[in-house]
Amino acid sequence: MNKARRKRPDSRAAAKSALQDLENYLAGASKPAHRHLKEMRAAIRSVVPKEAKEVMSYGIPAFKSEKIIVWYAAFAKHCSLFPTASVIADFKAELKPYSISKGTIQFPLDKPLPISLIKRVVKARVAQLETKPR
Repeated sequence: MNKARRKRPDSRAAAKSALQDLENYLAGASKPAHRHLKEMRAAIRSVVPKEAKEVMSYGIPAFKSEKIIVWYAAFAKHCSLFPTASVIADFKAELKPYSISKGTIQFPLDKPLPISLIKRVVKARVAQLETKPR
């Protein structure tokens, strides 16, 4: 009896599909949110390791190296950065002007993004991942 050969998934096709999902997400954001997402994406990209890839995780964009570094997303009245609860706790004083929850920082769409703060938060998350045992 001949067993049909199973096709192995093409990793290039999967990567292309993930990139398309990311581009569709970004393109689907409202104009104000799209501008903030673009700025946030550039700020994050500038401080994550060069090998970090952009992925979709839980239906939103994220940067990933061996593990997810941070997620970011657009909503009706704000954009959010998800750097994990422990990183947010470390920046609690600097984040007072923003709405925060356990793992989320919300930046209102009607105000400029605090790019330098975003970069420091992401750098802290990268440092956290580098010091954690694997």
